[in-house]
Amino acid sequence: MLSDPYQLFQLTSPLAMLGWLALVLSPLAPRLAQWVAALVIPALLSVAYTALILVHWADAPGGFDSLANVMALFTDPPVALAGWVHYLAFDLFVGAWITRTARAEAISHLLILPCLVLTFLFGPAGLLAFLILRAGFTLRARMTGVPA
Repeated sequence: MLSDPYQLFQLTSPLAMLGWLALVLSPLAPRLAQWVAALVIPALLSVAYTALILVHWADAPGGFDSLANVMALFTDPPVALAGWVHYLAFDLFVGAWITRTARAEAISHLLILPCLVLTFLFGPAGLLAFLILRAGFTLRARMTGVPA
């Protein structure tokens, strides 16, 4: 089963969703959410990614030297799955960082929820949204002299 990329997809995607759910509900159990979403699930996804790359990379078509070769890489199901798992792991890790940073800087969890949704759906766009939100809080604190 674990050698079948289609079945492995059926395991990794819900696993990542569990991590995102932990982040959304993190005010209820902040330490548990961070442990699950920032460490355990990204580590498991990283193991899956590494195994896929070690087993399938040498036989994969394409490469990174042109857009056409990158596109060719993702025509191979195990390598495409590795790319997907890469996104799952890194986006969740970034979401956990956003949640942890917001909590440390007293940014309301309700304000970061749109950033988390954007990070889940569009990775860097969610990070950018949070960086803008965070910059706004920093600027406000500097202008008023009151910490965020």
